[in-house]
Amino acid sequence: MVTIEEFKNLAGSFPESSEEVHFEKGSFRVRKKIFATLDEKKRQVVVKLSEIDQSVFCAFDGTVFYPVKGAWGKKGWTVIELQNVKRDMLMDAIKASYCLVAPKSLSVKIQ
Repeated sequence: MVTIEEFKNLAGSFPESSEEVHFEKGSFRVRKKIFATLDEKKRQVVVKLSEIDQSVFCAFDGTVFYPVKGAWGKKGWTVIELQNVKRDMLMDAIKASYCLVAPKSLSVKIQ
């Protein structure tokens, strides 16, 4: 289980990441592009993954990682259940999302 504060610290640890409000949820961005959102009430995080990364994470455990319903899910947006995810797996997913969204000059700094 990962707490809300742990998630915020992880997402905020990437170069140039910022936290902003997005439709009454928290969003984490790099140069104005969202790489993760946080729904504190539901204790869910949504990250943007490549199709391959999404399939790998969802195959690992479909109760922890699963595509967002509808078209957004088909574009790689993936729900993560904070109460069920292990910290290492969450960090891997956030990192994959950040690297997908961030400019190459920033993403190479964390690989």
